[in-house]
Amino acid sequence: MRPEPGQVLHFSEDPAITRFVPHVAATAQQSNPYVWAVGRDRAPDCWFPRQCPRAMAWTGPHTTSHDRERILGAGCGDRVNAIEYGRLDALRTVQLWAYRLPAKDFEPFGAPDPHAQVFMRAVTPVGDLLALHEAARIQLRVLDSLWPLWYAITGNSVLFSGIRLSKAQPRPRARAGLRAGARAEGALKRHGRAARGGQCLGGASFDVR
Repeated sequence: MRPEPGQVLHFSEDPAITRFVPHVAATAQQSNPYVWAVGRDRAPDCWFPRQCPRAMAWTGPHTTSHDRERILGAGCGDRVNAIEYGRLDALRTVQLWAYRLPAKDFEPFGAPDPHAQVFMRAVTPVGDLLALHEAARIQLRVLDSLWPLWYAITGNSVLFSGIRLSKAQPRPRARAGLRAGARAEGALKRHGRAARGGQCLGGASFDVR
C-alpha cells in the first residue's frame, strides 16, 4: 500500500474519519499543529498498528557496503523493519485504512503552508501487513528487544527511523548499551526531523467529500 503519483497517504485504524483537524501530537517535537501524511518512500513506516514500537533502517546514497551488510544482511534487500515478539499478534490482526490525499496540498515537514485546504478522496483498506512487507521485499524482523538493533542502526551510514520506541521493552542496562543509547539519542535529536520524513498540512481543518 503506497500512494499513487500525486498522492500522499494518511494511515489510520479508523475507517470512518470525516474531518481531520491539525493538532500537536503527544510525541511531537514542534509546537505547530499538523495533519500528517507520508509519501511513497516512507509509507512502509506506517504498515503497523499505530501504537506498535518499531525500528527501521534502509540504504541511502551514502550508505557504505560494510554498513549495508552489517545492518541489513547480504542479499536481504534495501530495508529492514523490526518489531518485538509481543507485537506480532497485533500486526497480524489489525485493520489499517489509508486515506489518499492530493500531494500538492502538503509540504515537507518543516515548511508547512498554514493556509492550505485539502479534501479527502477514497479510504482504502490496507490489507495484510505481512503480505505488504513481502510484496515490497522488505525484511520484517521480530525480536525480543528492539534496542540492540536500534543502537546498531544509529550513528552510521544507513538511514533510520524509530516510532513509538517509548512503548518498547525496557532498554538493556549494560554499560555498553547505555553508552550506545546515549549516542543513539543524540543522533535522533540531530536527525529527528529528517528521519521522520513525513509531510504535513498546518493550520487548516478539512472534511471528507
